[in-house]
Amino acid sequence: MNRNILVTGGAGFIGSNFIRYVQTQDPTINLVNLDLLTYAGSTENLKDLPNPKNHHFINDDICNQVQVENILREHQIDTIVHFAAESHVDRSLKGPDAFIQTNIVGTFSLLEAARKVWLIEQKQNKDTVRFHHISTDEVYGTLAPNDPAFEETTPYAPTSPYSASKASSDHLVRSYAHSFGLPITISNCSNNYGPHQFPEKLIPLVILNALTGKALPIYGDGMQIRDWLYVEDHCEAIWAILQKGKIGESYNIGGDNQPPNIEIVTTICALLDEANPSSEYYPHSQLIKHVTDRPGHDRRYAMNIEKIHRELGWQPSVDLREGLQKTVTWYLEHTDWLNAIIKEKGYQNWVEINYQGRENQ
Repeated sequence: MNRNILVTGGAGFIGSNFIRYVQTQDPTINLVNLDLLTYAGSTENLKDLPNPKNHHFINDDICNQVQVENILREHQIDTIVHFAAESHVDRSLKGPDAFIQTNIVGTFSLLEAARKVWLIEQKQNKDTVRFHHISTDEVYGTLAPNDPAFEETTPYAPTSPYSASKASSDHLVRSYAHSFGLPITISNCSNNYGPHQFPEKLIPLVILNALTGKALPIYGDGMQIRDWLYVEDHCEAIWAILQKGKIGESYNIGGDNQPPNIEIVTTICALLDEANPSSEYYPHSQLIKHVTDRPGHDRRYAMNIEKIHRELGWQPSVDLREGLQKTVTWYLEHTDWLNAIIKEKGYQNWVEINYQGRENQ
């Protein structure tokens, strides 16, 4: 098992980190990377891989089922790790269409290709194949301040087009297990952060804006609570599921913390102050600006990770302060990557679209 892995969305933030992680664990594994290179995916994320000769990149759409089938046959794929997704709530509010197409139709296309090649054509031994689906804690909805953390059995209650599309894809994956016997596992992760993250998300956005003296936009009062997961910890958890996870099971993956967003931002500001006390923007916290909250903003997420710890022995190893320090340092040391991504992906256009018309609170 795990000899020939198809990684969808492998040029994106988490997918590219996963490819690096796998190559450090077993450099003999063949990794096929299928990515459409939309706004969040870039070949910049694939430079300097530990073992580039065992990485094969294909620029195509997961919705292209015929192509996926050909990839499964040609590369003798025995494992699919499905990251590819539209994943930003703000973008789903501006344009839900892409989320339906990629997250639902794309997942369906992958499942059908796997069913055809693995189960009908029997190109691989059914007992050695695996379809692992990456999902999100947002499918569970929102929590009140004193509610218990999300468990794998928490009913789904998505509140945005993004989370609804991911919930739909989860249901599709489970249906292929029950209806056709496709060997699947699912993981629902909390907010990831770390190297190579596209700078529309909170942590890299704050770092980038602070470095350039732009406002650090905080939705509402900034007291929205998230569980923050360092991306390498997430990759380690996925690897544990692939090696030891039980077929048909779901596993929650989280960072075991619950800081409010405003705390994340002030911590980043303090780290930048330490790194560059002579900055003209020192103290960087002066750049914080509260803006109108987004519609239907979930107040709190929290993940119960007892199951994956109990069954697979995984728990996060990077605490939040350490992870933020590593992340800030990486962005400071990789300004060439940041500049290339901003130029390549029209980042500034998106920022203007998303934040225009938001007034100070």
